[in-house]
Amino acid sequence: MAIRVLVADDHPMWREAVEKDLIEAGFEVVGTASDGRAALERTRATRPDVLVLDLHLPLLSGAEVVRGLKDAQVETRVLILSASGAAQDVVEVMKEGAVGYLVKSTGREEFLQAVAATSRGEAVFTPEVAGLVLGEYGRLARHDSREPAPELTAREKDVLRFVATGMSYRDIAETLGISHRTVQNHVQNTLGKLQLNNRVQLARYAVAQGLAQDDSVPGAAAGPSSGPAPTRAPR
Repeated sequence: MAIRVLVADDHPMWREAVEKDLIEAGFEVVGTASDGRAALERTRATRPDVLVLDLHLPLLSGAEVVRGLKDAQVETRVLILSASGAAQDVVEVMKEGAVGYLVKSTGREEFLQAVAATSRGEAVFTPEVAGLVLGEYGRLARHDSREPAPELTAREKDVLRFVATGMSYRDIAETLGISHRTVQNHVQNTLGKLQLNNRVQLARYAVAQGLAQDDSVPGAAAGPSSGPAPTRAPR
């Protein structure tokens, strides 16, 4: 079945272009919104798989929309698509529960891949914001009280280290020489053992346990690589 998406952006030309790209790629766009209040109301009404959400919207900000969805227990996953890569903006909305964060200079194909990944609960970030997110997780982890870590297999720990850098399942599979499905199975098993819900929480756990600092893990940034700017003019 097609992934169901709602698009919220206050710039009509950008919003319509994003909607067109999604439809052409086979996604089902269930609606659009031009302000934060409409984004919250329409997402609550339609329950899409993914909400593609601008950060700076009239009436309600992107962070307020994400908080409202969380309070209403709406399970739609939120992918931020914003012109801002400012640390305060990124950290605020990720704390509220957004799954991923892209800047508007991201290329079309990278964006479409990120929407699909978000629908699966995978954390996706453009490189310029990935370090901010992992850094914040590390800061929060130092103040968290944690119970002893459940026992993970050596391979689960290997996969977890790469998840902490934001690598895709496909890249992890290629790096470790295993199948994409095997990586998925390891992630699901690890989520179950740790009683976590998604890759965002898993990445935070890995940072908290010091796994993300392992020397065997490359320092590559997370999420889709920053490609050429889309033909649509960013805000």
